[in-house]
Amino acid sequence: TINPTTGQVITSVVEASEKDVDIAVEAATKAFNEEWIHVEGKERGRLLNKLADLMERDTDELAALEALDNGKAFTIAKSIDLPFTIDVIETQQDKFCYTRHEPIGVCGAIIPWNFPLAMQAWKLAPALACGNTVVLKTSEYTPLTALKIAALFKEAGFPKGVVNILSGFGPTA
Repeated sequence: TINPTTGQVITSVVEASEKDVDIAVEAATKAFNEEWIHVEGKERGRLLNKLADLMERDTDELAALEALDNGKAFTIAKSIDLPFTIDVIETQQDKFCYTRHEPIGVCGAIIPWNFPLAMQAWKLAPALACGNTVVLKTSEYTPLTALKIAALFKEAGFPKGVVNILSGFGPTA
């Protein structure tokens, strides 16, 4: 991935192949059928709130990654993008208290380069709150915050395979 401000290479990220996509979909399907479909709404809400708490804990690191990967100012990422993203994740808990959503299974989500954190929240939180599993494909230009968020999902206690994050170019990933 390249810093858009300087044009310098930040780091290398593995490009997902078609096989990787198949593996991610299989993992999400297995997680949905064997475990996630049986997780009650309140527990899904608890897990989402735990994720939001971890994001608040790691705000500086996430803001730095967002700024580095995306080219936006650290202060904007920290004061606008992160609070907004955390709010999107936290408010999903109340959504299913009023409406019964039936999970459909595996959701595929593709996000663009702009507002990577917010786009992740808009795709992941509602799908997970409703009981679906997700395969998320990041932009090849801004994968870093999604890779950090993947670690936070694991730390929050989400079952293996519920969230699968891939990076790479459109034709293969």
